Amino acid sequence: MEKTLKQQPNNLIKVVLFGPESTGKTTISRMLARHYNTVWVQEYAREYLQEKWNNERKLCDGSDQLPIAYGQIELENQLAKKADKIQICDTDLLETVVYFENYYDKTIDESLKKAALKNDYDLYLLTYIDTPWEADDIRENPHQRLEMFKTFETALIKYNKPYILLKGSLDTRLKIATKEIDKLLKEKGYL
Repeated sequence: MEKTLKQQPNNLIKVVLFGPESTGKTTISRMLARHYNTVWVQEYAREYLQEKWNNERKLCDGSDQLPIAYGQIELENQLAKKADKIQICDTDLLETVVYFENYYDKTIDESLKKAALKNDYDLYLLTYIDTPWEADDIRENPHQRLEMFKTFETALIKYNKPYILLKGSLDTRLKIATKEIDKLLKEKGYL
């Protein structure tokens, strides 16, 4: 399969969870996929980096940006074929760009940045830092969550991405998200 960073065209409503590590993106994306009886696209970087840690005892570095990006978009494109009206993405290429710009390597591959800005999502759900930090083998920055939240929000504003803020309990976050997603479904004639 040819490596690409482009989304395959489809008629799905695409929603992406976006924000700092350990802010509930995976939990909410799973809940939303269940709620809408569709698939969710997991975060490829978690599997990739956990395997790197298990095999080499190394954390993420600048050389990982393209393998992560290719893996993420490949998952998204594969699972789009199985989605029903809506696709919930645990992350996207713009999140990859923000992470690498701020944590690992200030130099972003130009093809990754172009794809991150060109790939299209109907709604970003920006997750706030009011969830407990959950440590694991690959999470590294518990003390930078507020700073990173602001960085993620700034990226959404800078690149004019449609977003809403998710904060509060899981139930509150789910209610906020489903209300906005239902509006999109209604606009597209899916409800």
